[in-house]
Formats: sequence, C-alpha cells, structure tokens
Amino acid sequence: MIERDSLHRFLIERTHVRGEWIHLDATWNALCERAAYPAPVRNLLGEALAATALLSATIKFSGALTLQVRGDGDVSLLVIQAQVGPARVGEAEGHGRRTLRGLARWQGAPQAGSLATLCGSGHMALTIDPGRGGERYQGIVALEGECLADALHDYFERSEQLPTRLWLAAGEQGVAGLLLQALPGAVPDPDAWERTVALADTVTSAELLELSAEALLHRLYHEEDVRLFEREPVGFYCGCSRERVADMLRGLGRQETRAILAEQGRIEVDCEFCGAHYGFDAVDAEAIFSAGDQPAMPRTEH
Repeated sequence: MIERDSLHRFLIERTHVRGEWIHLDATWNALCERAAYPAPVRNLLGEALAATALLSATIKFSGALTLQVRGDGDVSLLVIQAQVGPARVGEAEGHGRRTLRGLARWQGAPQAGSLATLCGSGHMALTIDPGRGGERYQGIVALEGECLADALHDYFERSEQLPTRLWLAAGEQGVAGLLLQALPGAVPDPDAWERTVALADTVTSAELLELSAEALLHRLYHEEDVRLFEREPVGFYCGCSRERVADMLRGLGRQETRAILAEQGRIEVDCEFCGAHYGFDAVDAEAIFSAGDQPAMPRTEH
C-alpha cells in the first residue's frame, strides 16, 4: 500500500549513493483546487511539486526552498515553495514540518509537449533561504531539456554540486518522484552511481505513481542492500495571514495607503497561492497605523 503524502529517504549500502522517494495526493489536490489548470500545465506543476519536495529534503536546514521557472511561452511562470519547520524533539535536523505551496500562470491553450513547447525560452532558479539571518543562495540556469527532470539535471551539472538525478510523474490524483544523489568520498564500488542511475532510468510513470517506496526500491534494486528510513509526512500549507498583509501596508506607509483607499475605497488582497482574501477599509488602515504609533509600555517588575 502506498503511504500518502509521504517522503522516504534511503541509502544504498556500501556505495556513495543516497536517495529519496515522494508521493503526494492530498497535498496535490489542495494545490489544484486553487485554479482550473489545463492538463499540460497541471502535469508540469505536479512534476515541479514532487521535485521541490525531493530537493528540500537534500538540505539540512529549517527554512524555504523555492523552484521558479519563467519563460516566454504559454506557461510564463511556475513557482513551488517548500517550507521546512524546526525539527521536533528527538528528530534529526531537516525532519521537521515539511509543507508545500505553488502556482502556475499561463495564457491561451497550452499544448502538451516538451518543456520548450510549454515554457518557450527562459530560465529556472532555485532559491534557498535558511531564514533567521542565514545567507540566502540562488542559482539560475537557462531553461533547457525535454522535461523538468532534464532541466534539473542540467542545473546540477552546471552548478557543480553533487551529482543528482530525478524521475518525476504527475497523475490526476497524485504526483510522485524519485531522487538519487552521489555523496562525496571514496567507496569500494566506483561503478555504483552509473549502475543505480541506469536502473532508475527503467522506471515508468505508472510505477512511480502506483508502487510504494518499498515495492519500487525492491523492483529497481533487489540485488543491492537498501536501507529505507522512516516516513516523513508532507502537507499543503500557505503562511499568508491578515497580519502579514497589514505588515505589507505598514511597509507602504500611511500616505500611500490613504492614497489607495481614496482611489479604490477599499484595499483588496488575494493570496495567489491559497486563494485567501483580505480586505481593508479606511478604519482598518487607521487601526494598523495607530497601533504602530503607540509608545511601548514600560516593563514593571513585581
């Protein structure tokens, strides 16, 4: 039985190869409820969702990883963000709350085909933001390859990071993916990376979507010694809130906010990721800025 909305890490013993398996269904359906995506856009968005979840698990931090694709084709923008919360007591770093959100923008009637068919010419960016004063990193490459997995392979080759390969699949009810990564260091089996990648190249989309992690790894690597780690849950979550929109208005300033209200009567903000709606009238706006004008209350020791 497939474990829903789950990520599994695995290690191929006595080699320098590690991997991850992901399967998302409720998370995928929650994302798709936000817009009526045409099938080609939906499939690309699903592959990106699986890829971002897998890539977020390769980095040991609490923060955000964002995959962004921009092009001049029918699909002009695709954004998926994975957020990793602090690890719970007794869990290793990177095993905390893992949530996803995302969206795509398109025009016309996108036709199924290669990445270039959907997105045209453009670029792909991976942004890592550890938060809490950590150093933000962004890598950008030209958008190349037949599919998103090819583009990501090209990204890792160009960025001189650890050799990494992904296999992705999107269906009506779920998305899935497999990631392999070569770890640094000498090992007694120097051909392990080429062998494990060649075996993974035989996987089909149906197998990714329908087989459990255990069954898929047995199908691919029954002659290897594979250590499969415990399931990590993954879910859909958007961190937008009325308070965050209020902070945005404070950033605009009282004069600019009043000018918008004078022109429009109300300030209406819709979250593109989850569809939440936030409205502010003149009274709301004055309350936001009045609260900021209040002097801090002195602390009293008892």
